[in-house]
Amino acid sequence: MKRKSIAVVGAAETTQMGKIPDVSVIGLHADAALNALADAGLKPSDIDGVATAGISPVELAHYMGIKPTYADGTQVGGCSFMLHVRHAAAAINEGLCSTVLITHGESGRSRVGAGGFGRSASSLMGQFEMPYGPMGPPTMFTIPVLRYLKARGYTVEDLAQVAVIQREWAAKNPRASFKGPITVEDVLKSDMIAWPFTKLMCCLVTDGGGALILTSAERARDFPQKPVYVLGTGESVETPMVSQMYDFTHSTAFRISGKKAFDEAGITHSDVDHLMIYDAFAHLPLYGLEDLGFCQEGEAAAFIKGRNTAPGGKLPLNTNGGGLSYMHSGMYGMYALQESVRQMRGIAPAQVPGAKISIAHGVGGMFAASGTIVFSNEAP
Repeated sequence: MKRKSIAVVGAAETTQMGKIPDVSVIGLHADAALNALADAGLKPSDIDGVATAGISPVELAHYMGIKPTYADGTQVGGCSFMLHVRHAAAAINEGLCSTVLITHGESGRSRVGAGGFGRSASSLMGQFEMPYGPMGPPTMFTIPVLRYLKARGYTVEDLAQVAVIQREWAAKNPRASFKGPITVEDVLKSDMIAWPFTKLMCCLVTDGGGALILTSAERARDFPQKPVYVLGTGESVETPMVSQMYDFTHSTAFRISGKKAFDEAGITHSDVDHLMIYDAFAHLPLYGLEDLGFCQEGEAAAFIKGRNTAPGGKLPLNTNGGGLSYMHSGMYGMYALQESVRQMRGIAPAQVPGAKISIAHGVGGMFAASGTIVFSNEAP
């Protein structure tokens, strides 16, 4: 992708966040979409490309009255929206469309119009993992995490520290689900879910959503909001079965996606002012810091404990509070993207002073997929 050829010109989350018992899944998509359209000063008729996960882009286009020339229904879990950004950038550069709307909406808590989580008995997971009794992500992520902790010499206290520091960021965010301070002891004493995860190491379950609008950098100057430019992108997939990861001590998809995004953006780690790493569970920022190359293997826990990612630290991480304290309706990637855009616009509740480059890095499934987007607020 040509650097800075694409920009985000509209970005917004749903009007309400957290518990929304009176809005269905498609309603959440539409609410976020209308908010992003208003942010960009556009109408549905101005959109000629749509991308979404959780529902079909056909359903989205019909519901919004959009007649697109480009549609993307990529669905690889929580990082789907990072891939949508990457694909939309390619589509706009190729002339397949000019203005793409990417939407997310989930009734994760209230379950209004939400689908199920069942796995087909004939699927790989259905045949080779489900017979052993895993009960969703908290029990499935334990497989690599226990090996990872042993190999790195990390402890459950190191996992707890991730949750503690992210709560510090959440305290600065009026829209965060939980803002009260917590300690390592609080995290360790919270209800045991599946060893080593206690409740405060696990993501929230909320309702909400968000939407982005992308167009060419050339057109972006004509929009009301400060453009946020796409500097680099990456994506990869690994395995539908967490038990079959190439290596439990790192995510191959993280490494491939991250390197591609860094190479495309032409940046080094010292250039990054702000970082979002998908944190459905407390281990993911540790993996992300190492697999993206911000820390060497075995150094991420000390890096976080040393408050490098905390308010005032040299690498502000998950500044909205993350999936552990801000919002997590099931597929968190859109919320990470939204915070990166806010930081680049200079309007985030916990704004990083002078931030010029932000990275939003996502995971899908249990290390099944990954997407990485590098944003910049400096014009080409």
